[in-house]
Order: sequence, then C-alpha cells, then structure tokens
Amino acid sequence: MRTRRDFLVRTAQSGVAAAAAWLMPGRLLAQAGVGSPSGTQSAAAASTNPAVQPNPDLPQQLRTAAANEKTKTTKLTDTIFLLQGVGGNIVCQTGPDGKLLIDSQISTGTHHLLDALAKLGDQRLKLLINTHWHFDHTDGNAELHAEGAFIVAQTNTRVRLSKPQYMTVYDVHFPAAPDEALPQATFSDGETLWVNNDQLNLVHTPDAHTDSDIFVHFNRGNVIHTGDLWFNGMYPLIDLSSGGTIHGMIRGVDQVLALGDERTKIVPGHGPLGDKAALERYREMLVTVADRVAKLKASGKTVEQAVAATPTGDLDAVWAKGSIKPGTFVALVYDSL
Repeated sequence: MRTRRDFLVRTAQSGVAAAAAWLMPGRLLAQAGVGSPSGTQSAAAASTNPAVQPNPDLPQQLRTAAANEKTKTTKLTDTIFLLQGVGGNIVCQTGPDGKLLIDSQISTGTHHLLDALAKLGDQRLKLLINTHWHFDHTDGNAELHAEGAFIVAQTNTRVRLSKPQYMTVYDVHFPAAPDEALPQATFSDGETLWVNNDQLNLVHTPDAHTDSDIFVHFNRGNVIHTGDLWFNGMYPLIDLSSGGTIHGMIRGVDQVLALGDERTKIVPGHGPLGDKAALERYREMLVTVADRVAKLKASGKTVEQAVAATPTGDLDAVWAKGSIKPGTFVALVYDSL
C-alpha cells in the first residue's frame, strides 16, 4: 500500500488546482442545466426545463433522515461489506492494513456508520475513497477524516468540493466543504492501490453521472463499486451541471461490464446489490432511451415536446421506481445529447 507521503508527492507533482462546488444527494436527485466546475447557473436559465424539480429543503431533509436511520450491513466476501443508510451505498474492506471505505454518506449518520464499522473488527479506519463529489457520497468526509481516514478521489471531486455552487434544479446554495473534508490525494484517469492483500483499480469515467465519477474494482474480491454510474432498478440522475452525459454513462457502464463475470458482486451507487445481468439490463434501458430521445431531438422536437412524446412509456413500469421521474429523465437525456 502506498504511503500518505507518496500520495501527497504525486498530488503535488500533478499540479492539480482545487476549485469549485458542493452538491446534492444521488438517490433523491434530479439535476438539470449546463455548467463547469468553476461556474454556476441562474434559476431563470433552467426554470422552464422539465427536469427541474426544486426542493430547497432537501439537504436538511436528508440530514434529518440520516440521523435516525441505522446502517445495514451485508457481507459480500470475508473482507468486503456493503453498508447502506441514507445516501449513497458504501463499501468497506477490512484487513491487516486497516479499514477502507468507499464513500461517506451523510454527516449526521456518521455515528451509525461507525457503529457498523466497529462490528466488522478492531482495525482502524485508514482510507476513504470518494466515487464522485455529490453531497450524499461526501458529506461525511470531515467526520471520517477525523477518525483517521486519508481521503482519495478523482481530481474533479476535490475541484467541486472546494467552492460553493448554486444547484438550479433544487434552488439550493451549497457552501464549500471544509478543508478537512477535501480529498488529500487526487488522480486524473486512474489509480491502483494494493490494500489488505487485494489490488484495487480506481477508474475515472469522464462525463458520465458527473465529470468526477470513478468506479472501484476489487480484483481478488471480485467486487465492483460503480458509484452513481448505476442506479439499480431506477432511472438515474445525469448531473448536467457537473458535466454529466447519457453517452458518458453508457461508456462507464460498458467499462464495468467488461470487468465483471457472472460471479462478480456489483454495488450500485443507489439501490440493492446487483450482478452483471442486472447491470446489462440497465445498460439496455440507457441505450434505448438515448436512441429514442436522439431521434426526437433530430426531428426538431423541443425538450418539452420530447417529454410529451413519452419515449419511456413502455419502460416506466420497471424503471420509474426511484426519485427521477420519467419526464425528468427524458429531459436530462435530451439536454445531454
């Protein structure tokens, strides 16, 4: 396993700047608009977009819920566990190097998370990997850093946690994350870690759910955490204001599928534990909707007309079970093409 000094030296050598925004929770999100890591949007610019679903109280609602919901633990292997509470799914790996976590959920639920971790052994928490910058995957960063976690993420995750951002879709202003919540080591395209006798590949998937997404592959454990590339059993959020696109989502899913086999346990950012067959069905849905919406857009339909055409009508019974409504998803796909 690489040392903290190695990480810091590599980060300094990369010359990566830290700038930009804080986010909003994945499983309850519907994001619209176009922006850059250093920019923001006006409410007026997105006010007529069918994807916009304002809810200024959402962050506080999630923090209230997280304070009261205990963490559920599911054993994936002898050393890898799925932890679920309010926010994005967490994976924990245990072993002689200490505990490693993928994502940190909501800060008010950290005490529940720590209780669950204590039941997995007495190893200390050493590493925290963020799959992307969104609030429901990073809000617990500062608390876990205080517990000893060294935080690693893709470059744009630090960039987007470093400054405030206005999120048009929910009409919410988010402050910059505190310094102790920021990733201490970043990478661009990918990183490899050797932790607890396993090789972990951290792979950046550009312009997917956001511009900061990674998935994490435990080679020996045969477990993959997709982050928010995958919302299992539901239409996903494509965060356009963070550089997300439907085709980037599909490319990212394809990368995960290329690594998995019928025995691979695949952890989505939101929803239940899955496998390669379930991820293939999700990919088919993404491609189908992208193709249908692309044809509507090419024919001259406006985003409102594309939504009114209900191109997901025959898919909704299976996929319209999450917080992203069919019309919202169609509008997000339309605007990302």
